[in-house]
Amino acid sequence: MMFLKIKHDDDSSLVEILDLKQLVDPFRQDVIGRIHAGEELQDPQLHCKADMMFPSGEALPRCWQDASYQSQTSQ
Repeated sequence: MMFLKIKHDDDSSLVEILDLKQLVDPFRQDVIGRIHAGEELQDPQLHCKADMMFPSGEALPRCWQDASYQSQTSQ
């Protein structure tokens, strides 16, 4: 289980990532997750990986978002 935050959300709620394979797949732009806010369980929805970060404020690794990251770094 992994929790991430939405970058531009003033609320401090976390998103529970429901499929870690989607998260680390650089060919996927979205990941399915469930916002944890309040006491009721929220419905899963798609979240753009580019809009997400770790709860510590760190950005997601580039290799999770960009399928061609290796070819760009070797130039």
